[in-house]
Amino acid sequence: MRLVAEYLDRAMQFERMAEYTQDPQLRQQLLQQSEAYRKLATKRATQLGVPPPQADPGG
Repeated sequence: MRLVAEYLDRAMQFERMAEYTQDPQLRQQLLQQSEAYRKLATKRATQLGVPPPQADPGG
């Protein structure tokens, strides 16, 4: 379960960085990274047989 939480933490870090950047291209890249980490968290949760994390970006 720890890895799921780490993936979600990393996703939230990218989302916070995206909030503060002025560059639209960089913002898009950061949000894509966040989405990738959220997908990893969901995949890992499925492998562990636990409910997938809630999709709650930015909240």
